[in-house]
Amino acid sequence: MFNRLIELFYFRKKTPMINLILFGPPGSGKGTQAAKLAEKYNLIHISTGDLFRYEMGNNTPLGMKAKEYIAKGELVPDSITVGMLENKLDKHPKAAGFILDGFPRTIAQSEALDQIFNKKNMAVSKLIALDVAEEELVTRLKGRAKTSGRADDADEGIIRNRIKVYHEETSPVFDYYDKQDLSHKINGVGTVEDIFSRLCESIDALS
Repeated sequence: MFNRLIELFYFRKKTPMINLILFGPPGSGKGTQAAKLAEKYNLIHISTGDLFRYEMGNNTPLGMKAKEYIAKGELVPDSITVGMLENKLDKHPKAAGFILDGFPRTIAQSEALDQIFNKKNMAVSKLIALDVAEEELVTRLKGRAKTSGRADDADEGIIRNRIKVYHEETSPVFDYYDKQDLSHKINGVGTVEDIFSRLCESIDALS
């Protein structure tokens, strides 16, 4: 009887799974903040770039398929990206939760994510968008180019086109989850710690 009471107490106190989407345009600081949040809340950080590097670097079946499309200069189909994501989720069955950085980028990917989560009895807890003005994004990315070595960070025309593509193709994802009352926007300008504090406030409001 005593052991049963302990089990019930533990069950009630058990922290629910948190599944976050960290959202924002190029240069908004998603990667930096996602890593900090993953550490604080014991979440598995999943970025699209890391998924591709792992699958392609290890020549997995999905990685080899992705290479075929990239070699032809074509976009990698959503089905491959979604498959990589599902593989990553399967590797962490006991995770306290996940934080997605760079995915989903389209409504189709959002719907696919919801289907994967439904199969696993999971759900998106919240989408948090980092709100940063375009001029600030341009300044950040041009500054990042000095250390990143990325040509697309140094060319202002390319930067502004990336931001334009984000607004046209990716920002509708915010509305998709907003219709489910899951989207929240925070000020993405300030020190890394200031922004981190705002993110934590938003996440802590889930409990």
